[in-house]
Amino acid sequence: MKQFFGENYVHHGEIIQLPLDFVRQLCLKIQPERPECRCDKDMDTLSGFAMCLPNLTRPQSYRLAEHRPLLCIEIKPKCGFIPFSSHVSQEIKHKVCRYCMHQHLKVANGKWKRPSKYCPLDLFSGNKQRMHFALKSLLQEAQNNLKIFKNGELIYGCKDDQDCVSDWNELARHLKPFFFPSNGLVSGPHCTRTIVKELIQVITMTLLSSTDTCRAGDMKTVPVSQGRSYCEASAFNKELVRNGKHKLESSGLPRGCLLYKTLQAQMLDMLDIEGLYPLYSRVEQYLEEFPEERSTLQIDGPYNEAFYEKLLDLSTEDDGTVAFALTKVQQYRIAMTAKDCSIMIALSPCLQDECSEQRSVVLASKSRFTFSVSVLDLDLKPYESIPHQYKLDGEIVNYYLKNVQAKDDPVMSNLFKENEDCTLVLHKV
Repeated sequence: MKQFFGENYVHHGEIIQLPLDFVRQLCLKIQPERPECRCDKDMDTLSGFAMCLPNLTRPQSYRLAEHRPLLCIEIKPKCGFIPFSSHVSQEIKHKVCRYCMHQHLKVANGKWKRPSKYCPLDLFSGNKQRMHFALKSLLQEAQNNLKIFKNGELIYGCKDDQDCVSDWNELARHLKPFFFPSNGLVSGPHCTRTIVKELIQVITMTLLSSTDTCRAGDMKTVPVSQGRSYCEASAFNKELVRNGKHKLESSGLPRGCLLYKTLQAQMLDMLDIEGLYPLYSRVEQYLEEFPEERSTLQIDGPYNEAFYEKLLDLSTEDDGTVAFALTKVQQYRIAMTAKDCSIMIALSPCLQDECSEQRSVVLASKSRFTFSVSVLDLDLKPYESIPHQYKLDGEIVNYYLKNVQAKDDPVMSNLFKENEDCTLVLHKV
């Protein structure tokens, strides 16, 4: 994934050996701290190996001896475009983004209490007004898409599916020393709104900053203009329509910023899961006949230079070969990984004379920060997960059509009655 995001953003880690007794003790110690939904997952206590990774809650230029306070924001931005593939069978997928549709199914299944107003297309728009709205929506309904850490400790966000710490006044109390170190600001709702506004402004500037180059910059990119630049279900879009405005501004992202690179990697999903699934079936059929070819096709890696070179073919004309199908499947896996990655923004306050040229700096109204931006959760999505994605896509779209769009559209509501069973009566003529 370094090829797509760049050296500075991706930390591949280092494999280290650990005493088995230490691993067993660690497993027992962390078990009570794990979210309920993760307690059925077991830590591997037998291999004796682990990945050693940097602590991304602090800037990468940060030195432990500095003893400065640390602030870190983790954002899971999700998919930032609407499918443009001709393989899409339901027109709604060309109008409403996957995230906004999925929200309704998650609420129905009890995962969340209410849908979020966050829409990824607003964050990826590059338009600061839309980005601010998206980040404010994430702060209002963090779910598992936003977390804030102070000195490495979670102070805002969800520990579990329903266990959310989302008190803005409490958050403002934590953030005030970072943004208004002189304590000259009055307390109360006005103070809270001002501090949250400062936070949103700083996050936006760091997301739009450019601090790295990558090889994917040389790849022929998929034009963002191919897809719709806004989502009809976006609360920001609905507000504009209510106010009689029908044009959503999309300023576009700076080519060097991390959001742009993330979006380009996501857009390797050129066929949508509906167009991809038949190609996956073609590869599967080939592997059933020639199972020994699995390693040659690099289904399970190694994800090396040869693997990367195959991803450069962005053609969508199917020539009926297994090679074409495999390339699209591997591109889809990259895209799915980029759609589910997390972005870590680490901030540390600094005085003007302390900010060296070697460090990236972002300015707030009354303070300045050194910062670094990193990406994590970049393990390539498994080949075997494609059938699940295909099934889930159908469930998301069908639920949205029957339970959300149908309520907004009286014609549709007549098509989807509560009891869908019907009787066909044949009359002799």
